[in-house]
Amino acid sequence: MPRATAGTRVRGRRGASRPGRAAASPGPSDPAGLAGLTHLDRRGKARMVDVSAKPDTVREARARITLRLRPATLRAIRRGEIAKGDVLGVARLAGIMAAKRTAELIPLCHPLRLTGIDVRFVLDGPRSAVRVETAVRTVDKTGVEMEALTAAAGAGLAIYDMVKAIDRGMRLTDLCLVEKSGGRSGRWVRR
Repeated sequence: MPRATAGTRVRGRRGASRPGRAAASPGPSDPAGLAGLTHLDRRGKARMVDVSAKPDTVREARARITLRLRPATLRAIRRGEIAKGDVLGVARLAGIMAAKRTAELIPLCHPLRLTGIDVRFVLDGPRSAVRVETAVRTVDKTGVEMEALTAAAGAGLAIYDMVKAIDRGMRLTDLCLVEKSGGRSGRWVRR
């Protein structure tokens, strides 16, 4: 029996779910091939999902990431004392650009017509952190979760690049989807 790609779970002997084994044939409860993973075909191979028959709908996703840094670094960002310039302005543009380039970075993402991208920052003195919050909108056939996550990561990495000369120990943490709306699955909110 051929092996499936890493991380997939498929049917083995006697119907038991086991990692690393390809499915003999998907059943009626598994129309996508492997436990509903739409980016895998019936043989467990990666594929780009065909969304041509889906209607265009309004979709939005929000994501966030947190940068943990030294208090002195946060003060320097707040006061505009970073030698490279406007840290948050550059990071905002990096986040916007990252969202627009998601399909070039994530192999199975569809290029989407983005209608809005917001990137904002919360400077948290007591926790010595910068929280990056993104919101991405579209009217299209598939969601913008990956674009919101990519925007947050891109903005966070730009902040790191702008201030690494004074604080190489920064940590990017807690990248996550916060909320999504639109499409067949409707609204989802992180608890």
